[in-house]
Amino acid sequence: MDYKILVEVYEKISQTPGRLDKTNILADFFKKLKNSEVIYLLKGRLFPDYDSREIGISEQLTIKALAKSTGISDKEIVKKWKALGDLGEVAFEVIKHKKQRSLGAKELLVEKVLENLRKLPELQGKGTVSKKMDFISELFTNASPLEAKYLTRTILGDLRIGLGDGVIRDAIVYSYLDKEKKEAFIAVQEAYDLATDWKVVFEHAQKNSLSKIELSPGRPLKVMLFPKVTSVEEAFEVVGMPAAFEYKYDGFRMMINKDEKGNIKIFTRRLDEVTNQFPEVKNYVEKHVTGKTFILDGEAVGYNPKNHKYTSFQDIAQRIKRKYDIEKMEKELPIELNIFDIIYYNGKSLISTPFKERRNILEKAINQKKWQIVLAKQIITDNAKKGEDFYHQALKEGEEGVMIKGLNAPYKPGARVGYGVKYKPEGNELDVVIVGAEYGTGKRAGWLTSFDVACRDKDKFLEIGKVSTGFKEIEGQEKEEDKDNLSFIEISNILKPLIKKTEGKHVHVKPEIVITIGYQNIQISPTYESGFALRFPRFMRLRPDKDKSEIITLEEIKKDHDKQTRNIQGLG
Repeated sequence: MDYKILVEVYEKISQTPGRLDKTNILADFFKKLKNSEVIYLLKGRLFPDYDSREIGISEQLTIKALAKSTGISDKEIVKKWKALGDLGEVAFEVIKHKKQRSLGAKELLVEKVLENLRKLPELQGKGTVSKKMDFISELFTNASPLEAKYLTRTILGDLRIGLGDGVIRDAIVYSYLDKEKKEAFIAVQEAYDLATDWKVVFEHAQKNSLSKIELSPGRPLKVMLFPKVTSVEEAFEVVGMPAAFEYKYDGFRMMINKDEKGNIKIFTRRLDEVTNQFPEVKNYVEKHVTGKTFILDGEAVGYNPKNHKYTSFQDIAQRIKRKYDIEKMEKELPIELNIFDIIYYNGKSLISTPFKERRNILEKAINQKKWQIVLAKQIITDNAKKGEDFYHQALKEGEEGVMIKGLNAPYKPGARVGYGVKYKPEGNELDVVIVGAEYGTGKRAGWLTSFDVACRDKDKFLEIGKVSTGFKEIEGQEKEEDKDNLSFIEISNILKPLIKKTEGKHVHVKPEIVITIGYQNIQISPTYESGFALRFPRFMRLRPDKDKSEIITLEEIKKDHDKQTRNIQGLG
C-alpha cells in the first residue's frame, strides 16, 4: 500500500473538526483497507496499545536525519523549527525545497515504513545511533513533502490529527456493521476491551466474528471500573443484596498473567507491562498461586519494611516507571499483592462467571502469605449497619474505603456499569490530565510552574483550570504538607518531552500525564472550553498507573456541579 494514500487520510482528518466527519472519512478508508497493520499507524504507533516498545527517537536525531536526507544544515532546520514549532511542518518544508529528488528514489510503501521503524526499538549497543539514522534517512530520502510531515510526527509519537479510540471504534462499525444499532458499537468496544488491539478487532469485524475474540493470558485487557456511591444504601440499590464488601486499598492496579508456556507477565491498568519492575510479584505468584494459566486482578500496596505499616500510593508510584536499581527499590519500597478477582483460570475465561464463584476459585488457587500475596479482606452482608461498620474498620486501618460488589455480577472489562461500586469518604478530589503549562519567573525560571488541566469529553480534552500549588519548591525547602509531592523540577522534567508547541512562556503538552487534584468547588466559567472551572485547585499526586481515558468526564463534572448546587440550596 502506498504511504501517500495513508498520509492523505491523515491530512483530511486533521483538517476536519467534526467527530462525525472524521468517522466518515475513516470508514471510507477502512472499506478499502487490506493491510490491517495500518491501524497502528493511524494512532501514531507501530504495535498494539499494550506493547511497551517505543521508537525512542529524539528531536535532535530526527533533525540530523532530515539534514542528511536533504543536504540542509542542522542549524537551518533548527531555525525553521523555532519558527514553525512543529518538526513535521519543518520536514514538509525542507523536503519540498530539496534541490533534487535522490537518484533511485522509490515510491514509499506503508510496509517499508513499518519495517524500518520497527527495527528502531530493537537496536542496541555500539553504532546504534548511526544505524537508527540510516533507517530514518532512507525513509526521508524516498518521502514526498506530505509523507515526510507525517513520518516525522510518527517518529516523534505526536501525529496531531485528533484521532482517538472512539472514532476508530465508530469507523469500524460504519464500515462493517449496522451503525443504526447501538449493540454494534457496544460489540466493537467490548471486543477491544478484551483484545486491546485494534488490528485484531478490525480483522474480526471484517469477518463478522467479533464474538470469537477471547481472553488470552499474556495479553492485557481493560480492567473493570467502579462508579462511586455515597452510602451503603445507595450501593445496595446499584449492586443488589446481599453484596460483597472488600477493602479498597491505597495502591495501584495490577493484572497478573500466566500463559500456557508458564510465562508470568504483569500489566498496569494503562496496559503497560511492568514485569521487570516487580520481580518479587513474579516470585510471589510462582510460589503461592496454583494453576497452569490464569489472569488475576489485584492491587499492589506498599509497606514500610522496618515497621510493616502500609504506605500511600505515592510512596510506591515511582516503581512503576523505574528501569534501573530494581533490587534496591524492591528492598526499600516493597509491596504486598492484594488479589480481589480472577477472570481466567486453567484455560477457561471466567468473564461471565458470577463474582461469588470467581471468589471461590481465588480462595482455592491462592495460598496466602502475609506481606507477599493475600486476598482482599471481605465480608458478605445484606445489613447496612454491618456494611457501614466494615467501611469504618477499613478507614481505621488506613485504607481508602470499600468496594461493594454484586455476588452474581460478571466481569465487565473497561466499563463502569454498576456490577460493583466504590464507597469512600467524600472529598473534593478528581483525576485530570495536563494539557499545557507556563514557565515561571525569578527563582522559578526554567521550570514549568503553572499547569493547565482538563477533563475528558469523548475523544476531546477540555480545560477546567490551572494548578500551581501543592508542588515542592526545592528539595528540603518544602512545607510539611508538601513533603511527599513532586517538585517543580520533577514535574517539569516529566512534561518537557511532551511539549507540542511553545508560545512565549506558555507550552502546549500532549495529554498523557494524569494527576489527582483537590479543589474547593466547581464553578460555571466562560473562561474554559468545558464551561466550568475548579476553584482553588491544588496538586495532590501523580497517577502514573492511570490512563488519560480514566480521568473525570465533562458529564461527571456537570453532575458534581449540580449536586454541589443542590447541597448549597438545601443549606439555604
